Amino acid sequence: MPEGHTLHRLARLHQKRFGKAPVLVTSPQGRFADAAEAVSGRILRTSDAWGKHLFHHYEGGAVVHVHLGLYGKFTERPTPMPDPVGQVRMRMVGTDYGTDLRGPTVCEVIHQGEVDDIVARLGPDPLRRAADPAVAFTRISKSRRPIGALLMDQKVIAGVGNVYRSELLFRHHIEPHRPGTHVDEAEFDAAWIDLVALMKVGVSRGKIITVRREDDKGPPASRRGRPRSYVYRRTGEPCRVCGTPIRTEVMEARNLFWCPTCQV
Repeated sequence: MPEGHTLHRLARLHQKRFGKAPVLVTSPQGRFADAAEAVSGRILRTSDAWGKHLFHHYEGGAVVHVHLGLYGKFTERPTPMPDPVGQVRMRMVGTDYGTDLRGPTVCEVIHQGEVDDIVARLGPDPLRRAADPAVAFTRISKSRRPIGALLMDQKVIAGVGNVYRSELLFRHHIEPHRPGTHVDEAEFDAAWIDLVALMKVGVSRGKIITVRREDDKGPPASRRGRPRSYVYRRTGEPCRVCGTPIRTEVMEARNLFWCPTCQV
């Protein structure tokens, strides 16, 4: 599932390519047809993101809300756009570029009050300038759920997914099963500052990069062309720092990765 940096990167891209101008919006697949008609031809005022949610704000108050989920993806092309291929839920066409959205969990037209309701259910987003980490720490410090689960809870911190969760805990030597009540404020503050920096790199580079320069050696990444990770998708491989085999288990329906020596 795309993590928060992907949605912020898309928001910036869409603002640059479609913002402040009328956009032709259609639904070649048909499932979004009525909603697409409601915004088509209107000016896209702003595009922004909160956690894993993308919002396109059109003149008149209509907002296209997208959550990519596990399979959603935007693909960009210069205009003129070719005929759509596959199940294109939404097509946006501007002056110089177009984009097709396939496979999202959510693609709907809502209004600002509903945007506010969605945001109210989410925790602070590390990539938003006014994010208040104290809100996240308060929720963590009052919970006995493991920190590895709390970091994935979008009501605690919006935008963190499995990669950032696993890698951040490794970078800060935090055992993922530790209850939130046992994470002290200094540990959290250091991890938050690091998370903000890592996610900003993700936005600028389009990749999650977490391995420090001095550790960026040894076995390759889990997929060709991807940056190395410390623990994510490295089950049984030697830790890049201490050599201990990386462990994995399922925590609240998601795979968790950690080093049992470095994370205590």
